[in-house]
Amino acid sequence: MLSRIDHVGVAVENIDAALSLYRDALGLELVHRETVAEQGVDAALLDIGDGHVELLEPLGPETGVGRFLARKGPGLHHVAYRVQDVEAALGTLSAAGLRLIDERPRGGIRGSRVAFLHPASTGGVLTEIVQPAKEAH
Repeated sequence: MLSRIDHVGVAVENIDAALSLYRDALGLELVHRETVAEQGVDAALLDIGDGHVELLEPLGPETGVGRFLARKGPGLHHVAYRVQDVEAALGTLSAAGLRLIDERPRGGIRGSRVAFLHPASTGGVLTEIVQPAKEAH
């Protein structure tokens, strides 16, 4: 069901400052940047191998990433796994007893469909499943 790690999400207080580290100092290529209003973030994708690092700056303190930053500070936010069919994966994961944050997919970066699993059922790691848009593979 999970085909590969799609990306790791990193919560940052300032995406431009984070880009100076990830793009300029570490040499990762910035391949996409957009505001994902449905998730309350300004996001940037940087290529690494066949996956990505996703930088996430909250649009406000009341967003999920904003609350995360207030509690834990900047750092690793989630791990995302690629799936072919996010709805089918949600059904399988729910049937396996995993606690879902999203019972239905929501919109993600570059037109993807995503859903999150609660860290309480995934070893303390916020887990995202991602069905990329057809052209974003």
